[in-house]
Amino acid sequence: MTTTAANSTQVGGTHYRSPIQHWDFVVANDLDYFQGQITKYVTRWRKKNGIDDLYKARHFLQKYIEIKEQEISDAEYSASLSDSAR
Repeated sequence: MTTTAANSTQVGGTHYRSPIQHWDFVVANDLDYFQGQITKYVTRWRKKNGIDDLYKARHFLQKYIEIKEQEISDAEYSASLSDSAR
């Protein structure tokens, strides 16, 4: 992955410096918003806000699970409607 001008500029503390910038990890792995937030907090907790960052990651994960459960429920409901129309 090429280094961009944004990667060579540091805004804020040194806790963000690592061999790979988190935003590059998110892009390279095609993560969505919630996945990006979860991995951000999990990977930085030791260097920034300690256990509070793990609680933040858990909070985002809890919301992400709720969203995915609803999507599955909606898809199953839609499939049942399609099946009954046949």
